[in-house]
Order: sequence, then structure tokens, then C-alpha cells
Amino acid sequence: MTPAQRSAPHVEGLRKPASPARPAGRPRAAAARAGQGIEHRPPQGRRPTNRLVTTVERWAPSLARTLLGAVLAWFGYHELVAPELWTGYVPVLSATSKVAEVMVLAHGWALLLLAVALVAGIAPRLAAAISSLVLLEIVISLTVSSGLSDLVLRDVGVLGLSLSVVGQKSQRLLLTR
Repeated sequence: MTPAQRSAPHVEGLRKPASPARPAGRPRAAAARAGQGIEHRPPQGRRPTNRLVTTVERWAPSLARTLLGAVLAWFGYHELVAPELWTGYVPVLSATSKVAEVMVLAHGWALLLLAVALVAGIAPRLAAAISSLVLLEIVISLTVSSGLSDLVLRDVGVLGLSLSVVGQKSQRLLLTR
């Protein structure tokens, strides 16, 4: 050992551990699988971030599903409480028509049932798929009747949320048998 090496302070974790010699002819990947080679340790400062990312990855699908259910419940409730405010959005029919009011009430019940299924975790992918179809119909109807507007773009965003829930296989907080 040289005098400079003797006077240098030893700090744990800064030196690489001595790795055993690799047998000749053995590729590095095979040596690593055999437990030889340099050990990989994540940097110390990354652990809380990794935990946060892992937690978000686990809970994001359930949060998206629940928030989609909340949006559908909100609009379903309002369609049931004041259907006369929504009859203007029914295509082809007059806003004062009783048939339009019945259609709004049926739509409100459908939204509420989908919301309950999503929030409770009952067949969430199926409920989200049906929600996607309902929202696609809403987006098309609004675009045809009034053109591109802030309402249409809002519903396109909710449609995107619905499609993302359809695509999620792993969910938490589900009601299963």
C-alpha cells in the first residue's frame, strides 16, 4: 500500500467491492447470473421517489376509475333532479317534448348505474367500456349540434379517462366473489 493510500480516509460505499475473477470463456452476463460481478444498488437519494412512483402506479387505475364514477354520478344526478335543463341536448326532439324528458331521465339512471359500478368496483372494465360508448355518443351529438366547444372538449377528456380505465387490467378496491 502506498503512503497516499494509507492516509486517504476510508468511506463505506465509495469503493467497489472486490469482484472475484471470472472464469475464462464465460460471458459477463453468465457470471452476473451466477452471483459474480458488480452488485447493483440504486442511489440512496432515489428510494422515496421510487416508493412514490410505485404507490402511484398501484393506485392510479383505481383513482381514475373512482373519479370517472364521480363525474358520471354528478351528471346522472343532475339529469334526474332537473331533466328540463338537459332536454335541449337530446338530438332531433324538441326541448319541451315529454319524450325528450323521458330520454334524459333514462340517461341519468344509466349514468348513475355506471357510476355505482365504477366506484364500487363491480365489473369496472365493462362499466368503463359502456361509459366510453355513452360518452362517444355525447361527443358526437354535441359536435354535430353545436360544433366544437368547451363542452365537447371536456367530454373528450372524460372519454379519454374512460378509455384509460378500460385499458387497465390491474385494479384495487374491487368487489369480487
